[in-house]
Amino acid sequence: MSLSGAPVVLPDEGATEAAGAAMAHLDGLRIVYLEGNLGVGKTTWVRGLLRALGHQGNVRSPTYTLVEPYELAGRSVLHFDLYRLGDPEELEYLGVREAFGDGALWLVEWPERGYGWLPAADLVVHLAHRAEPRQGRELWLEGPYAGAARATLAGPG
Repeated sequence: MSLSGAPVVLPDEGATEAAGAAMAHLDGLRIVYLEGNLGVGKTTWVRGLLRALGHQGNVRSPTYTLVEPYELAGRSVLHFDLYRLGDPEELEYLGVREAFGDGALWLVEWPERGYGWLPAADLVVHLAHRAEPRQGRELWLEGPYAGAARATLAGPG
């Protein structure tokens, strides 16, 4: 992925969670890819979005189950972690392809592991640690919803 534009600086975990929360109500958003190295904050971003939709419990990355389903705000939300996926065809056995037709929101960590099987992303969220130690993260947004997402993060004004 080639990153374009200036990144959004997320100084801490709270800011990363808030960035996810800001995306919770983007109209029509269906497929979100979350990219970045281990420990960069992908699940933290997802936690923010899920909490903004009303989830009050813990949010852990579904590393071993591959997908964690939620019913929030009248909609299905599927949180995928494909890190341990051996072959994209394994996704077929989960039986979630049908969920796409039901209007579910898909939040997909490690989407490159599902290449060729996953639908195209509406929004790609790329997170990276900043160059200076303890300076937080940088977030880049790509895809058809990137403009709306940037405007949402910028807030009113």
